[in-house]
Amino acid sequence: MAGQLDGYLRAVTELVFVSDEPAPADAIFLPGCSRHIGHILRAARLYRDGFAPLIVPSGRFGVGQERFRLPGWDTECDWMMSVLACLGVPDSAILPEREASFTWDNARRSRGVCDRAGLRIREGILCCRPFHARRALLYYQTAFPETKWRVCPSREADVNAEDWHMTAAGRKRILGEIRRLGDQIGEQLEDLIRWNQCKDDTHP
Repeated sequence: MAGQLDGYLRAVTELVFVSDEPAPADAIFLPGCSRHIGHILRAARLYRDGFAPLIVPSGRFGVGQERFRLPGWDTECDWMMSVLACLGVPDSAILPEREASFTWDNARRSRGVCDRAGLRIREGILCCRPFHARRALLYYQTAFPETKWRVCPSREADVNAEDWHMTAAGRKRILGEIRRLGDQIGEQLEDLIRWNQCKDDTHP
């Protein structure tokens, strides 16, 4: 019985969580989030340690919301920029995206601001919440299919790869993320498959 449980937990963990060692990159990407600053702290630390010269925070406010929930800022991006500034990241090292309202929007609109800035992202670092890693990675891979990605998530209480199953709240969060993976990623998966087929056709 213990072996069956271990196998189940391992399968769920490998599906939801992604974590890589950081390496030099062209930019660090931050999908929008309000109230949680762990991934912003991780991005600022990686910037200060010299892993990338640029951070791309993305977000307006959530779907169905009329305004950003924290008073004093107009968008998630503005709030993240204020946190980054407090952590020593200069405005010159930030490329903001202020229109996205969900994770796929974060990815595709971040691609848009990079393209308009004339940036080619060969290597990217994605900083996100730990349980958000797989879904966020798939979205950013779809928006930047030519980019090599490394995911450097934050750590948060009870929702990390090694401890999510230890609390009812952690289990609820991770099983909800599996549901969102099933509901949301189909279109992006098809786009990624088509891009790879096109690449194979043009590079025999």
